[in-house]
Formats: sequence, structure tokens, C-alpha cells
Amino acid sequence: MVLACADPTRAHGWINTAILKAYTNLHHLGFAHSVEVFCDDELVGGLYGVRIKGLFAGESMFHRAPDASKVALVHLVSSLRESEGHLLDGQWLTPHLESLGATALPRSRYLQLLAAALR
Repeated sequence: MVLACADPTRAHGWINTAILKAYTNLHHLGFAHSVEVFCDDELVGGLYGVRIKGLFAGESMFHRAPDASKVALVHLVSSLRESEGHLLDGQWLTPHLESLGATALPRSRYLQLLAAALR
């Protein structure tokens, strides 16, 4: 999943070998998770990030088929709701995430939600 998000043609790409190694280690420790979307056995989209208790901190999304990353995000939100996930952190508010319902929070509110998620 990390390699799929590390498309070298993306402008301002930040996913490099160090990120790949870090997320591989986090996965082995049980903290890094991905949501993958397949069509006929082909990976067509998804996302990955770190889950700690009720927090999921998203790192990156990608799609090779229309709306595949959106399908992954909807599944993640549903899964978090079912498992007492309290906070989905998308790092920054992009027009894409905003179109899916993401909102920016004041720092004080974010810290309240983060504390609750980590209890």
C-alpha cells in the first residue's frame, strides 16, 4: 500500500524509503493499517495510516480507478464507528477531503478529541 501511494510522478511526493521502512515496522508492531480496494484481483485504491486506540492518523490515499480512494475512506469511517474509533486525523484539510465531509478543528478541540481517543 505504501508503495502504491508513493507514485514517483506525484508532485511534492514525500513517501521515500525511510517512510516505507518506518511504516513496515509500525505494521509489524500492530499500529500501521491499510484499507485496500480491489477490482478483479487488482489493487485499484486505498489508504494507510496509524491506529492507536481510538485514533486513526491517515498518512496517504491513492486511486487507480475512479473513486477507489473514496470507497476506502468510507469503509474506514464505518470500521472506526463500529470499533469505538473517535478521531480520524487527515493531517491537513485538502479540497478532496473537504468534499468528503472533513472539517478543520481548532487546536483546543483537536486536543480534547485526541485525549478522548487515546483513553
